[in-house]
Amino acid sequence: MKDGNAIRGPVQINQGAAGEDTPTGTFDVQWKDRHHRSKEFNDAPMEYSVFFAPGGIAMHQGNVHKQSAGCVHLSATDAAAWYSYLRVGDQVQVHRQEPGSPA
Repeated sequence: MKDGNAIRGPVQINQGAAGEDTPTGTFDVQWKDRHHRSKEFNDAPMEYSVFFAPGGIAMHQGNVHKQSAGCVHLSATDAAAWYSYLRVGDQVQVHRQEPGSPA
């Protein structure tokens, strides 16, 4: 949202699997890394990472048809757009997604 208007979306995402739920609520962008690699998951690529929640939770490029270990998977186009737009300190909101529904 910017000035009360949606600037992008809804976009297709996927979220954390059962037991590895993506946290919901209002968060601030903590840091960003264009070419992040996961230390926890065998150096897996996490392009366009925007970290927003404790425990290394980020929105990043990922398979939108596969649940994550807590992060928000976005298409390459959407991940790049959000990475470019969001700044450290910006507010993000995460709401529960019903299976099969757009974000």
